[in-house]
Amino acid sequence: MTRRPLNLVPFVSVHNMMRLVNAIGVERFLTELAGFVEDDFRRWPAFEKTPRLASHSIDGVIELMPTSDGTTYGFKYVNGHPKNMREGRQTVTAFGLLADVATGYPDLLCEMTILTALRTAATSAVAARHLARPNSRNMAIIGNGAQSEFQAVAFKALVGIERVRLYDIDAWASAKCAANLARHGIAATICADVATAVEGADIVTTVTADKQCATILTDNLVGAGQHINAVGGDCPGKTELHRDILLRSDIFVEYPPQTRIEGEIQQLPPDHPVTELWRVIAGEVAGRRSVDRVTLFDSVGFAIEDFAALRYVRSKLALGGFHEDLDLLADPDEPRDLFGMLHRSAIREAVSA
Repeated sequence: MTRRPLNLVPFVSVHNMMRLVNAIGVERFLTELAGFVEDDFRRWPAFEKTPRLASHSIDGVIELMPTSDGTTYGFKYVNGHPKNMREGRQTVTAFGLLADVATGYPDLLCEMTILTALRTAATSAVAARHLARPNSRNMAIIGNGAQSEFQAVAFKALVGIERVRLYDIDAWASAKCAANLARHGIAATICADVATAVEGADIVTTVTADKQCATILTDNLVGAGQHINAVGGDCPGKTELHRDILLRSDIFVEYPPQTRIEGEIQQLPPDHPVTELWRVIAGEVAGRRSVDRVTLFDSVGFAIEDFAALRYVRSKLALGGFHEDLDLLADPDEPRDLFGMLHRSAIREAVSA
């Protein structure tokens, strides 16, 4: 096997990410990615963990999400700017990196706008496999923007969801979502209001974009035994659920110090009991306690999920043809002679001119 020159770092662009996903197939990609997510949740204690580092402004937020398992270091850069949609831009964009802890050299640079949507959906479906009622077959999705189709396809592939009810304040978004889901064999019904969408649903996913404390779901709309997949609340001052729903739910989170700042539980006292999802996946504690309990996955996204997603993409580089090599790192013949490398470059440029 030919060794890659030390200055070259594999880069998966948006173009190549789309080619990779389409070559593998969206449902298979989500299923395999979910396996990597579950693997890393099972070894959760092995990771360095910190709430994401956020820089807030009046327009949105820019965040760094780092972690390491002691062998590999990873981070994601991600923004959240709801106003971008009015300007024809994405609300959320991202890229990520993996590096070798032993040398500090990066070994993957990757787009993560598409990959984040895939890992968020895969993580949601992994949580639902452990928390939703067995044989759940229908789901409501409130908020039909950029994340919604990924969620529905992941729940079809991993949970067995067959029917989806859609609601969004923008009718175009629901029509777009329904058309995209039809291509994946998912029957989608567009509803006129939230109440119609969630009535009798086994699973309710909320994935709205506005950065405000909103009440997308009220307590009277939530039935016994439903599983709520709360995805949209992901920063301070942004929530989707009425507080009364939280008070009667079994709440599962990724990393409590981050979720208490950014998730639905920012509405509750800091000592309100929650269960870390990794403990359920690792078999340490039970998930759903009975068919009548309301379970809530208060999902804000955590760095270990991004780490798992990047590991999965890195595992696919051997397929070939889905990345390019970037000349990203200085690699002088003599490590102590970085200045000499600059000088020799000037000579080569002069000779070739």
